[in-house]
Amino acid sequence: MMEPRFEIIERSTGYAGFFRLMRYRLRHRLFKGGWSPVLTRELFERGHAAALLPYDPVADRVILIEQFRIGALAAPNGPWLLEIVAGIIEAGETPEDVVRREAVEETGCPVRDVVPICEYLVSPGGTSERISLFCGQVDASNAGGIHGMADEAEDIRVTAMSADEAIARMQDGAIISAAPIIALQWLMLTRESLRALWLPSTS
Repeated sequence: MMEPRFEIIERSTGYAGFFRLMRYRLRHRLFKGGWSPVLTRELFERGHAAALLPYDPVADRVILIEQFRIGALAAPNGPWLLEIVAGIIEAGETPEDVVRREAVEETGCPVRDVVPICEYLVSPGGTSERISLFCGQVDASNAGGIHGMADEAEDIRVTAMSADEAIARMQDGAIISAAPIIALQWLMLTRESLRALWLPSTS
């Protein structure tokens, strides 16, 4: 049996509301051998999420959304961020369930096929949140307007643009949220093979 690499000495709840803040006292094994001193750390618990880059392979266009984000209040260009479709994974849902539902709620565009991109930890120094990231095949020809769930106070502006323009905005620093940056970098690497997968054969 493998020896434990960390030991939780005490765990308590610092705050419990829409999110939770947990406080841990723990120690862990050191690379040089032995144990660390007892550490006190806070951990932000907000659940796990799934996100999706809607991509139209026929028009070679992506759909981005823009909305107000409290975490970006001090961002250089303000708290309205260009992002991709995303939502919290509820009990009994798969990540793919979430992105298919959220794509309709946030953009009005149903998703045809879905390709997984990766899973990543958002900020493991302080939160347990993990995002499952996908690319979804959509028809972007009628994408646009204002969307979102009124009972969730969502105010989402939808914009369709060429994949080249979206990638340029990411490279210029106009897109500063992690999920769209990762998704657009992935699209840069895989666009041709993705279009070959999704476009009907012309042979």
